[in-house]
Amino acid sequence: MKIVLYVFGILILTFGISFTLQSDLGTSPFDALLVGLSNNVGLTVGSWEIIIAFLLICCNALLKKERPEVLGLVTAFITGIGIDLWLFLLHDLVTPELMLSKVLCFSIGLVTIGLGTAIYLHTNFAPIPIDRLTLIIQELTKKTLFFSRTVIYFVFLILAIIFKGPIGVGTILTVCFGGLILHFFMPYTKKVIDRLVCYDANEKDHSI
Repeated sequence: MKIVLYVFGILILTFGISFTLQSDLGTSPFDALLVGLSNNVGLTVGSWEIIIAFLLICCNALLKKERPEVLGLVTAFITGIGIDLWLFLLHDLVTPELMLSKVLCFSIGLVTIGLGTAIYLHTNFAPIPIDRLTLIIQELTKKTLFFSRTVIYFVFLILAIIFKGPIGVGTILTVCFGGLILHFFMPYTKKVIDRLVCYDANEKDHSI
């Protein structure tokens, strides 16, 4: 059950990322950096997700003074494939032109990103390195997820500007509300996932 929820959460997350990209209002600083690197250096957005993930895994290992979480690359690999897949599928289907439709598209993406992230984090498999970094900073600073997420977003915002990523009003909204949305969904998704996992375990016990 946890594996199913893990993959499901990542698919929801990458679906949300693709919607923010298609909204043309700007996306999260991290995703803007990926797009900027893709446009200026080459490779797909998903490929840069995997490359940056490897660098973040090394950074996280240094901060925690532990061995690198190599399994994080598995999550990053699935995420990278998910981003490229959704962008391919939605490229011609989701092309908002009016401002209202762009705002709606971005809003759906932002909320979906928070929901997907909360779901897969609660499965306790290897998180995407940037999300692991969020948890590490929260642990080290004793602050909220909102604080740690905002700090990370600010750093990637600078890098996204350097590589000319899609920065816009959506980027500012992501920095301001991305952490809050994740923080909002975390307790609710935990309750649902705990119930599903408990129900699945009980079903297995009865079948035995």
